[in-house]
Amino acid sequence: MKKTFSNLSDLASAFGKEIDNPQSTVNNADQTLVYSTAEGRIKANSNSPVITPSDGYAKVRRETKGRKGKGVVTISGLGIDNSALKALAKQLKKTCGTGGSVVGEVIEIQGDKREVIKSVLEENGYKVKFIGG
Repeated sequence: MKKTFSNLSDLASAFGKEIDNPQSTVNNADQTLVYSTAEGRIKANSNSPVITPSDGYAKVRRETKGRKGKGVVTISGLGIDNSALKALAKQLKKTCGTGGSVVGEVIEIQGDKREVIKSVLEENGYKVKFIGG
């Protein structure tokens, strides 16, 4: 009777040898690993988001590119975390009476309200620099 071996450890056990199973160790360098039969669900490493440091100026720019001619004011270079960025965007939208959003580390406010945005940012302690025309 022939016996087939499914892996190397079965073959070693047939000869009475014990080997270390290299598959039982989890390689943490593989970032795409989600589930392992030996370990179960693999939790992802929680990396804190990297915030780009500010150079001391909030850069206010008017853009129309890629927006079908609609003007949008973008504010960048604030150097604050995501929750503070969303709170500032909410305050700006309420003051300007327009819509807007937070994309990455940039606040986008609809319309051309640069002077109103400048006054609100200066009230919050930011130095404002207009970029572009």
